[in-house]
Amino acid sequence: MNAAVRSTCPYCGVGCGVEARQTETGRYDITGDKRHPANFGRLCVKGAALGETLGLQGRLLYPEIEGERVEWDAALAHTAQRLRTIIDEHGPQAVAFYASGQLLTEDYYAANKLMKGFIGSANIDTNSRLCMSSAVVGYKRAFGADAVPCSYEDLEQTDLVVLVGSNAAWAHPVLYQRLVQAKQQRPQMKVVVIDPRRTATCDIADLHLALRPGSDAGLFVGLLNYLHLQQPLAAEQFDGQMAALAIASGWSMAKCADFCQLEAEAVQTFWQWFSQADRAMTLYTMGINQSSSGSDKCSAIINVHLASGKLGRAGCGPFSLTGQPNAMGGREVGGLANQLACHMNFEPADIARLGRFWGSERIAETPGLMAVELFAAIGRGEVKAVWIMGTNPVVSLPDAARVEQALAKCPLVIVSDVALHTDTGRYANVRFPVLSWGEKNGTVTNSERRISRQRSFLSVPGEARADWWIISQIARRLGFGEAFGWQHPQEIFCEHAALSGYENDGLRAFDISGLANLSREQYDALEPVRWPVTTKGERAFKSWRASGKFQLVPVEPELPQAVADRCYPLILNTGRIRDQWHTMTRTGGVPRLMQHINMPFLEIHPYDAQRYGIQDAALVRIASRRGGMVARAQVSVIQQAGSVFVPMHWSQRFARKGQINSLVADVCDPHSGQPESKQTAVRIQRWQPAWQGEIFARDPIAFAADIQWWRQASPEVEHFLCAADSPSVAWLETLAAGRGWQLQTACGDGQFYHLLAWREGELQLAFYAGKSRPEINHSAVLAAFANGSLTPAERHLLLAGKAPGAVIDAGKTICSCFGVGEKTILAAIATGCQSVAMLGEKLQCGTNCGSCIPELRALLTKAAN
Repeated sequence: MNAAVRSTCPYCGVGCGVEARQTETGRYDITGDKRHPANFGRLCVKGAALGETLGLQGRLLYPEIEGERVEWDAALAHTAQRLRTIIDEHGPQAVAFYASGQLLTEDYYAANKLMKGFIGSANIDTNSRLCMSSAVVGYKRAFGADAVPCSYEDLEQTDLVVLVGSNAAWAHPVLYQRLVQAKQQRPQMKVVVIDPRRTATCDIADLHLALRPGSDAGLFVGLLNYLHLQQPLAAEQFDGQMAALAIASGWSMAKCADFCQLEAEAVQTFWQWFSQADRAMTLYTMGINQSSSGSDKCSAIINVHLASGKLGRAGCGPFSLTGQPNAMGGREVGGLANQLACHMNFEPADIARLGRFWGSERIAETPGLMAVELFAAIGRGEVKAVWIMGTNPVVSLPDAARVEQALAKCPLVIVSDVALHTDTGRYANVRFPVLSWGEKNGTVTNSERRISRQRSFLSVPGEARADWWIISQIARRLGFGEAFGWQHPQEIFCEHAALSGYENDGLRAFDISGLANLSREQYDALEPVRWPVTTKGERAFKSWRASGKFQLVPVEPELPQAVADRCYPLILNTGRIRDQWHTMTRTGGVPRLMQHINMPFLEIHPYDAQRYGIQDAALVRIASRRGGMVARAQVSVIQQAGSVFVPMHWSQRFARKGQINSLVADVCDPHSGQPESKQTAVRIQRWQPAWQGEIFARDPIAFAADIQWWRQASPEVEHFLCAADSPSVAWLETLAAGRGWQLQTACGDGQFYHLLAWREGELQLAFYAGKSRPEINHSAVLAAFANGSLTPAERHLLLAGKAPGAVIDAGKTICSCFGVGEKTILAAIATGCQSVAMLGEKLQCGTNCGSCIPELRALLTKAAN
């Protein structure tokens, strides 16, 4: 086995270090880097499965114009000429970039420099707008800078951890397990989870506040009042203090409990714990940020840390957990439309400073269009060219149908991506193939401001190129060559670092000028480091506001804009699941990551399920005023009555009707531009199709138009769940007959229909359908495709969905790290494994990322009862 290459995981903002080692077979084993301070060797199941995502199936490998492969020179010249024509005829505001937290910092820097520094427009925004822009506003209002004041080490030193709007057990599992370990080592530490749902994160909670959806600000504004009553703040201690306290004074415990729909005793317990704790941390993410008042919610959280003095020392602070691997890096380079590079703002002094450093007289002077308004401007024809880099806005933006309409009418859509087929890529006039993880070389910054290296260990496939290289080539063809003459990402990083310290002298929080003179060798060897990194040493946390004081922001709590009514009586919440990432471009192709949850689900409280006649596992149609989708019901008391939950990941590539953002309104926070993705008014209806089934095929198949389907990742086989209103399956028999396959079918009084098709003894297709979802042995079917010819007796068993031979059905996967199924776990419990530790010792489940531990506990409880 070759020497390990140290890199950084490309998924969430925890920023775990990984090591890649090539095996004798040529494959790569990915393990946690025990020397990396973000994870010390631990990985979640997605990170552990990275080696299974490195194939070239589905990759975009060559430049394209209007769907036709072209040479790089032709693609670059064509794109630059089209951009130049649009800029000359309509001005720089007619051009926009839409970037991604998947880009490396060097890529981000190049894109921002080209748009804001030389094209002269600030119309560059990013999908990070959808996850952490409200947190940026909160920090900047309070501190005068987007400076996250916490680190992961603080979790081991705090007395109270408050998780609000965060299912960290699934969204940030490695950090969550670090918290679990900290609580085990210091049992006196308390954990409060504030979330309408009882998620896996509640597994370690001493207190769970299942508040009314979207009412979080009331809880923290009331806490501010409580803190001031316990120990009044000194006069003029903070800017904005009088106004903030005046509003908070009206939020008594009774009013807060009523607003949040909580018991007053529970509210009091939380407030007392926070007040009495010497050190406290609040960890928050999408449940806070994705709101029409997300910025104010962030400010309400920061206010209580300022007022209580729980800030700027070990074990204290308001900690926004970023969703993407380089969302923080994008913030550093100015990747948001309402900021300039290196934490500079649209102020005359900063604009002039940036012009001097870049040697440009074209610096953008006003903020650009933020994500949702950017695509609205495309739809109106105001923006005539958009370059989309490493993201899939047709899936991730709200009101998805409107985004599709905008791109369909846009004169020039440029897409840089690794994937050949995406929902957004269908609208591209020009497509650039870019490097993927394992091929890229650069840096990322995680949630705690730690800069880490992503290093390449794979050869470049096809004609893929680095994002920064493509951007610089376009810049040269636009006439800006001198400013974009980089030959290596180290040169870009050093320029970025130098800019961070340029005319800074402590005036800006972000400063990594101590890294500006790294040689190529030093850059390649760079160890993870947390900013600021200056030649004068790390500075103490302070206020960067002009007054020198921190600011308390007056916050009047507001409920979400989405309101249930007679037509749409339920409130929809959206979020992540454990084993998938974003729009599943990478994770959706890994079979074991699809085993835990294999299709969109609707989590619903038993009261609502009874009210709407929905049984567990039934198919459900969900509709809002903007669109609809189909999901499978999960009836559960962890969900509040009156609201439902649906995951966000499925795109049109993985489901015909599974795209949740087709339902979500484009309502945004007025300060941050972040969409209110957590609350949408919907209605639901049970769907009883004529049949439900599964289909396995050796080659791609085309479904009839009326069939709903959900793609499953399975080795070497096309695999779908499917359902339809029409009882006829003639389309399938016609397909098989047209390919000259032999058929064998079985049916029973309209209750089930099974079909096998083979050619020269080799299985080509297997189909199982019934009035309800059929029970089949998936392992047996997949083994039949892998094993070549089947005997008549084996086909007969397989036609019944059973195993020809000793293929064990382990049941629904609970532990994806080790592929341990529910039936296997229940069998182990029955033979004497009576604890999570005993199950782990016998089966390994729960011993890696730990994300399955809540489900293991639930199975133990179920078996005991």
